[in-house]
Amino acid sequence: MAKALPIMFQGTHSDAGKSIIATAFCRIFAQNGWKTAPFKSQNMSLNSYVTVDGKEIGRAQGIQAEAAGVVATTDMNPILIKPSREHESQIVVHGKPYKNMQAFAYRGEFFEKGLAIIRESLDVLMNEYDRLVIEGAGSPAEINLNDRELVNMRVARMANAPVVLIGDIERGGVFASLVGTLQLLDKEDRKRIIGVIINKFRGDLALLKPGLDWFEQYTGVPVLGVVPYLEDLHIDAEDSVSLEQMSTAVNPDKDIDIAVIRYPKISNFTDVDPFLTEPDCHVRFVTTASQLGQPDLLILPGSKNTIEDLLYMKKNGIAEQIAQLNKHHRVTIVGICGGYQMLGARIRDPFGVETPLREISGLNLLPIETTLERKKTTVLSEGILTFAGERFFVKGYEIHMGRSQPLDGNIPFIHVQGRAEGAKSKDERVIGTYFHDLFHNDAFREALLNKIRREKGLAPIYGRQSFRTIREQAFDRLADHVKRHVRIEEIEEKMHVFRKGDV
Repeated sequence: MAKALPIMFQGTHSDAGKSIIATAFCRIFAQNGWKTAPFKSQNMSLNSYVTVDGKEIGRAQGIQAEAAGVVATTDMNPILIKPSREHESQIVVHGKPYKNMQAFAYRGEFFEKGLAIIRESLDVLMNEYDRLVIEGAGSPAEINLNDRELVNMRVARMANAPVVLIGDIERGGVFASLVGTLQLLDKEDRKRIIGVIINKFRGDLALLKPGLDWFEQYTGVPVLGVVPYLEDLHIDAEDSVSLEQMSTAVNPDKDIDIAVIRYPKISNFTDVDPFLTEPDCHVRFVTTASQLGQPDLLILPGSKNTIEDLLYMKKNGIAEQIAQLNKHHRVTIVGICGGYQMLGARIRDPFGVETPLREISGLNLLPIETTLERKKTTVLSEGILTFAGERFFVKGYEIHMGRSQPLDGNIPFIHVQGRAEGAKSKDERVIGTYFHDLFHNDAFREALLNKIRREKGLAPIYGRQSFRTIREQAFDRLADHVKRHVRIEEIEEKMHVFRKGDV
């Protein structure tokens, strides 16, 4: 018998809160002394995490591993799907690109191979850990996909895991969603549901109580908890659905206005998360030129399709607006990964990695040119960064399928283990780098924000809180919150009963 005791969290739909509840259980089990691992067999996300051996997995599983206090491995997310263009995605297997595939081809050609990959990773984790926290995707009731799905009930059967179904009450219709999901499940799969959790609750629990009683009586499935909405939880989001809740408007009560371009194929937008914790900063995600305004800091984040996202900015006027801001307004512009490539003179795609378009002119704000390549770079990096007359040791990670070459007049931004990385303008108003997690480096972030504050005639702020400390505190805060509102002991008891086959 496998060593690990598994539990699986599935949802009635995407963004129901599966990732955050799974993160909470990773922390709770670890706090209770169990060696715990997260697992998501197949993750569709443009937010990535690089493991210590330079492999790429979904960011949610990397963060869940951190919550559990263990080192993330590709077994925790053996298949990562990264949408790159219409109906096509890059398939990443055990942290390395496998191939680009259309959705229909993936279901038809990859299913058996994917099944074997998942089974192998599941076996590794089940034999190495005490607890396994498994996360599903979307909904287990997507009946048009269930014959060849690789992430919900098929995985629960493989792991012989009990399932907790999560419903999001914030969207409305939570009882209909939960009941409908249960009714659409096969009889044997429905037996795996040991209970439900209602997530993101706001209001008076007494008003919800009649609904809870009705649900339990009607379905025979217990409500294991109602989790109130938790404000300002600084834990990385899994995918861009979360950006729907982000502001586009300026907040006049904040000293520093930070605008992030939200292009269609935005990736690794969690790079800006540290600014969300800064009391003097307001972060907004913009999609149009009219929303851009005159920010103090403008960030061009990563992109899974740099050329198409650059075309998007040119067509809707954002590119021209950025040029005007750079020319007439005191703004600092930072491009990361795909955003860095866009800041250069041109981007070439000789192998058709992203689009049939073989070359496109960039924003021409940095003296570099980029050539997209078939081989992907995934690596943890560290180096020395020079900014505002100071030197900073910085750590980050790189995930890119392009190589940027300096042109005449280029000034490197970071010196990484004997090589120059990134670029910056002479006045340091335009910066580009492949370093994700750049702003997670507390000393550099403080220097950047204080430079902006001085330029605005504001006093600098020193001793800003470490973002790593904030995230560790967030894990504990989340765990405490879930423990208060979910019957953890009952879930553990049901896990043991399920293992014995007494259900």
